[in-house]
Amino acid sequence: MTTPPSMPVMDQAFWDQRYAAADQIWSGNPNPHLVADASNLAPGRALDVGAGEGADAIWLAEQGWTVTAVDISPVALDRGRLEAERRGDTIANRITWVQLDVLSAPLPEGPFDLISLQFMHFGPEQRTPLFERCIAAVAPGGTLLIVAHHPSDLKTSVRRPKVPEFFYTAEEIAGLLGDGWSVVDAAARPREATDPEGVVVTIHDTVLLARRKG
Repeated sequence: MTTPPSMPVMDQAFWDQRYAAADQIWSGNPNPHLVADASNLAPGRALDVGAGEGADAIWLAEQGWTVTAVDISPVALDRGRLEAERRGDTIANRITWVQLDVLSAPLPEGPFDLISLQFMHFGPEQRTPLFERCIAAVAPGGTLLIVAHHPSDLKTSVRRPKVPEFFYTAEEIAGLLGDGWSVVDAAARPREATDPEGVVVTIHDTVLLARRKG
């Protein structure tokens, strides 16, 4: 992928520096679509791709899941690990924290009953192979949940990278699924956000929820 001049190279050094610049850069709350779509699933093995500071992994562990949380930044993972330990051994022992670059390294060994990718934004030549590997790693009867900023957000006043190829629809991702899958939801889900001027606007999230048959 050719990175536009205005975009930094988002490698491990970039993310380590970003996380190290503040005590916390995310809210500490699990992503709302994960909570909405995974609350009724029977706990099993989950893979949290791009786990960041660990809020999603910790929430899944609290629901009884055994979680493998992967991220490129050891700074972020250490933060998640410490928070999980603060929640107690029951939660901490359900999570394995793995530092790796999912674009270049193999995923942890599956299969997984749930694979969640929340707001992973790359160009199609990088995201498509990643999504295909995640699809292959879902167990029969398992669930794939992919959430991202929808392309329509580029036309709003919210702050988004002005790189159209980083954005995609649920229908595009659904096209990567084979006959052995059923699409539970493929949508641009609306929600409210506040732009840099403090104005409340409606934005949309790409959400693909799919289940492998079997």
